[in-house]
This record gives sequence, C-alpha cells and structure tokens, in this order.
Amino acid sequence: MDPIGSINPKKDSTLAMMLEAQRRGWELQYMELADLHLRDGRVHAHMQALTVYDDEAHWFDRGARTERPLGDLDVILMRKDPPIDMEYMYASHLLEIAEREGVRVVNRPRSLRDVNEKLYTAWFPQCTPPTLVTRSGQQIRAFLDEHDDIIVKPLYAMGGESVFRVNHHNPNVNVIIEIMTARGQRFAMAQRYIPEILNGDKRILMIGGEPVPYALARIPAPGETRANLATGGTGEGVALSERDRWICGQVGPMLREKGLLFVGLDVIGDYLTEINVTSPTCIRELDRLYGLNISALLMDRIEKELA
Repeated sequence: MDPIGSINPKKDSTLAMMLEAQRRGWELQYMELADLHLRDGRVHAHMQALTVYDDEAHWFDRGARTERPLGDLDVILMRKDPPIDMEYMYASHLLEIAEREGVRVVNRPRSLRDVNEKLYTAWFPQCTPPTLVTRSGQQIRAFLDEHDDIIVKPLYAMGGESVFRVNHHNPNVNVIIEIMTARGQRFAMAQRYIPEILNGDKRILMIGGEPVPYALARIPAPGETRANLATGGTGEGVALSERDRWICGQVGPMLREKGLLFVGLDVIGDYLTEINVTSPTCIRELDRLYGLNISALLMDRIEKELA
C-alpha cells in the first residue's frame, strides 16, 4: 500500500480491510513497493508486523522489520494507488512471480495490468456513453463537434486528476487537447458529457463479481464538473437501480474470470464510465450509511478462494 501514516483513517478502505482481517485473528504484515525485491527467481520483501486500530488519532503500530519470501504468506492485498506507471507494472510482475509459490494476490497482478480502469470500459460498449480514445487532436475536435459537450481525461490517473469538461464556449479547447494528447504523443479518452453527473457519480463495489446492494453517489461541489471525493464532492447513499444491476451483470463475469475480487464500478446516469481495479474506495462511507461490513464480505470471499 501507500505509506500508512499518510492515509485518512476515517475514509480509508485499506484500513477497513485490515481491521476486519485482524478481527478474524489473521496476522498482518505491512509492505510498500520499495520493500519488494527479487533474488534468483524468488520474490522477498522487507515487512513489518502491523496492529491496526479504529482510531482517527492512532490507527496503527508497526513491529520490527523482517525479511521473508512472499511465498510464505497466504494472501497479499495489492492496494497501491495509481498512477499505473512502470514502477507499478514492475511490482505487478514481482507479485505474479510470487503467485507461482501459492500466495493469493488480490487483485490478480496480471489482471491489474490488463484492465486499464478507463479503457477497459470499451469491452462493454453496450454500457458506456459515446467514447473516443485517440492521440489525434483532430479526432477529438470532430467528436466535440458531434456531441457539443464532452469530457476529456487521461488513461493513467485517479481521483479526478486532469479531467476536463470541454465545449465550444471554452476558449482553451485547443490548449486542453494539446496538453491531454501531448501534441499527438499520448492517448486520451473523450466521452460525451452526461448531465446526470449533477445527481452523482455512483461508486458500486463488486466482490467476486457481485454488487454490494448500495452505492455511494458522489455529488459534485458547486461549480465543479468532477464528483470525486478528492475534488470536494460529497457522498450520498443510494440503492442500486435496475439499470445499475444490469451493468453489474454485464461486467461481473469478466471480473470473476480475471480474478478481480474487489472492484469499483463508476456509473453516471445510465452509463458505465470506469472500472476501478487498483485501490477502490468507499467501504467506510457505505458501512456507516447502511450498517454494513463490506470488508467482511471480501474476507469471506478470500477465505472461500483459499479453501
């Protein structure tokens, strides 16, 4: 994971998972990417025994630093946040090597490489708004002419980073397109703007390909297009609609096939916009709103897989 000292314990889904694992008597070992290393075909890590607390002032204690092969563990939760850069890719290869020794990695490393969180929605065109992925500024301008109001975003970021709403009233259209495509050297995604974003960007959590029955609708702040909580959005709980469940039914079999046990779908209005596989959040918010224990559902599924 990312450094545990820098998380927001009130909202952090990884902490929620660790609290539940600890309640079950599981031993917790803490690692960051820099702790991984490969020697003669075996992957090792420096790790620290971890004790966690549901306390916003003091949420963890770490033990002595030790070195062990990853194959000695039963389960590894890969919860490193994007960006999905080459260092993330190298780490996924190391975790895949460790899988050969029998450790279960959640989510499966190869699938973390395969499933780009924005681009993989293209496998489900029946669920998505009109979408373009290109390096061509000319194609993005033609897409804007066709739809009048669009969203342009990078394929590698998270938390609403570098997401632009573009229409013909914006005098910076050309600059935005040049930056997003690096003047034709980088792929970017354009999607038709979905006005229902004002009612929230729903985060639907999927465990073993099945949805939690409630979603967190992230409502944009006044004057803001992006609904991400990291950009000032507020969360409201909603029950899944019939359309939401249909989208989950379309995506769920792929998640099971690829070993993606914990995934967050983003749905705006009637449309799937992202498939979040790296470090989906919103566990703690939904748990508080509905009296759930989503981490327990995940740990139940992990126990089933191990069995």
